[in-house]
Amino acid sequence: MAESSNALPAGTRLEHYRIEQTLSAGGFGIVYLTLDEKTDTRVVIKEYMPSKLAQREADGRVAPLGDHHAENLAEGRRLFLKEAAALAKLEHPNIVRVLNFFSANDTVYMVMEYRPGTNLQSYIHSHNGGLTETFLRTVFPPLLDGLRLVHEKALLHLDIKPSNIHLCPGGIPLLLDFGAVFPRHASRKMQAAQVVTPGFSPVEQYDTSGYIGPWTDIYAIGATMRACIEGVAPPPSKKRAEKDKMRPAASAFKRRYSAVLLEALDWAMEVDPLLRPQSVDAFLAALNKDAPSDDNGEDILGRLVSNLPWLR
Repeated sequence: MAESSNALPAGTRLEHYRIEQTLSAGGFGIVYLTLDEKTDTRVVIKEYMPSKLAQREADGRVAPLGDHHAENLAEGRRLFLKEAAALAKLEHPNIVRVLNFFSANDTVYMVMEYRPGTNLQSYIHSHNGGLTETFLRTVFPPLLDGLRLVHEKALLHLDIKPSNIHLCPGGIPLLLDFGAVFPRHASRKMQAAQVVTPGFSPVEQYDTSGYIGPWTDIYAIGATMRACIEGVAPPPSKKRAEKDKMRPAASAFKRRYSAVLLEALDWAMEVDPLLRPQSVDAFLAALNKDAPSDDNGEDILGRLVSNLPWLR
């Protein structure tokens, strides 16, 4: 169980939800496992709690750390609710489902379905990386299909990493934690909290004037795939931009993985955003290049692995 000094204690009630435990706490918010007392089912609740802008008061309210943070905190709450409303309309088997959203404690909450399974970060750690090509081709195409829908709705995830990918029984992946989601065409100058994860966030994400787009999420997907292979996060993109010492996957891992997969991964992780795939479809086309097909043009590999559990 994750612990945070800002987390609400177990037993706290939020509307008709009762907190059972804290699942995770990051710079942008806190995630709780809760019981929906109306339906007697478990759900996950994400609380907007940017630790650099706000603090927890004794009565549970979320207050700005100072008057100079009040405007950004209020804008962050507004955007969180706006995007929760948009995400509640997203229906895809590989995107976590948003069930409800509401305001309380001077902040906002997003209620999501609870699915049993294991976190990809934990799975990578337990296997020390080295996950097989079958695993990569089982997990990532469905995730990319879900990400395509996010982009079609003019949204960006902006926080894709192993800890935000959930593996359900049967190897079904779910893209989690849309707390950093942002409208693709909106200015980021008023973005209340800059969500950056070294190793997975591309260089343009470090700057509120950076050239972000679908290619930003694609870099994070490529970095997550590389972490599945190496067992550790790739070097931070800012260091790569200064002097890129990261060995290309196409040469570093050629003994265990196909050239097609590794070349697609390297393309996704180009430091310059203009040199990356500009869309999910472009990346998927590279990933599936030369994939075997039957007489009807169907992807045999995709059908073979679709029913497999996650395998090392």
